[in-house]
Amino acid sequence: YPSGNLAIIITRERDQLICIVQEDELRTAKIRALFQSDGRSTCYYPNGDEWINMSIQGGQYLDHAGNRVRRWMWPNLSPGPHVPLSPIFISLNHHVGVRILAQDKIFVSFLAMGRQAKLNVGTKVQASAGSQLPPPTRLGKDELLLLAFRVRILQLFDRMRGCLNFPSSEQWNKMQPPMYLMTQAVKILELCVAADISDELRSSIRAIVNA
Repeated sequence: YPSGNLAIIITRERDQLICIVQEDELRTAKIRALFQSDGRSTCYYPNGDEWINMSIQGGQYLDHAGNRVRRWMWPNLSPGPHVPLSPIFISLNHHVGVRILAQDKIFVSFLAMGRQAKLNVGTKVQASAGSQLPPPTRLGKDELLLLAFRVRILQLFDRMRGCLNFPSSEQWNKMQPPMYLMTQAVKILELCVAADISDELRSSIRAIVNA
């Protein structure tokens, strides 16, 4: 961002590529969107609530209250004639936007200081017709809270080290958490989506890892 904060991160987790969009804030690494090469993607409202969620089957668009506004299936998984996906465009903030045209045409655009960068984070992934996806790992609320607080504590320790190494607040305010902590935060958010927990608890866990 023009502020110097990191906007977009692309990392590799084993055989998977992950694109993470962060908010333009000091001392935080609030996740606004993540796109994975296995076909799973999620965009979040500024308060951390889920905005758009996509999988290899399709996706859904939620309003601020969590109500489903739109739902679609990717054409390659819809038998017979299908209604094409109407293009979706959302602005995550003043600099980053997401445009969804198809499963393999999902674009993240970054605009700042009169210049633009565009990334295609879509992917063509299909589920075999005769098989079902394995059920996601489900954890209870206690396990999820423990994982979230563990990541939060590690984030605080990392920030303390930054304060010691860079006493000037202008330096450590702009430091980003280590990549492994960001990856763990992403995994916890994924587990929350699969878990049978209340929306209030899900929002609380998001607030903990994004604090």
